[in-house]
Amino acid sequence: MNSSIRNALIALVITTLIFGTGFWTAQTYNNLRLKEVRAIQDNIAIDILSLETQFELLGQLSCTNISENSVLSSELNALALRLSYTENQLGSENAEVLNLKKQYSLLQIKDYLLMQQVAKKCNLSPVFVLYFYSNEGDCATCEQAGNVLTYLRETYKELRVYSFDYRLDLGALKTLITVNKINQDLPVFVIDGKVNYGLSDLESIENVLPLEKLATTTNETDN
Repeated sequence: MNSSIRNALIALVITTLIFGTGFWTAQTYNNLRLKEVRAIQDNIAIDILSLETQFELLGQLSCTNISENSVLSSELNALALRLSYTENQLGSENAEVLNLKKQYSLLQIKDYLLMQQVAKKCNLSPVFVLYFYSNEGDCATCEQAGNVLTYLRETYKELRVYSFDYRLDLGALKTLITVNKINQDLPVFVIDGKVNYGLSDLESIENVLPLEKLATTTNETDN
């Protein structure tokens, strides 16, 4: 075997090893990432079951055990963050992601209806915000509006924000949209029963919030 052939074979072997190592590394990384996402999905499934059980229990509590902040708010917020991570990893069109979003949307609707009943029964005054967005590229300001709502939810503890993907194929969600007479001019905010369009920045959203209901909580937080 002459030197040129030997060198060509050595180069081929080295190239194959490099390519094989790179492919193996990529596959290993993808498998680990998928395993992590599946673990998060399993945790979300457990959270969903836990929340559904809490719905049943909360319906039996007396008013002395309930406040504006006590009905699943923190659990739903934590679940939203985990679901958002899963959606970013698998993509918004992934069948498993869509199924999880449907379950989460149903939980939000349940919490919204339950909290309305609790507020009436126990003389509470939470501020309800229904936020409708889209991830299909037809809402240029939805991401900005979502970030503002995250800030507001952290600032005003009595603010109960429910976020829904307007395009999600879910019967209960479509009924909620129909009941509130919402059109496709996204993003859309339903604040204490009033529909608002064209809002996306902090100032415009705060201008339509009933801040007189939220000021006390904010002041307590600042002190």
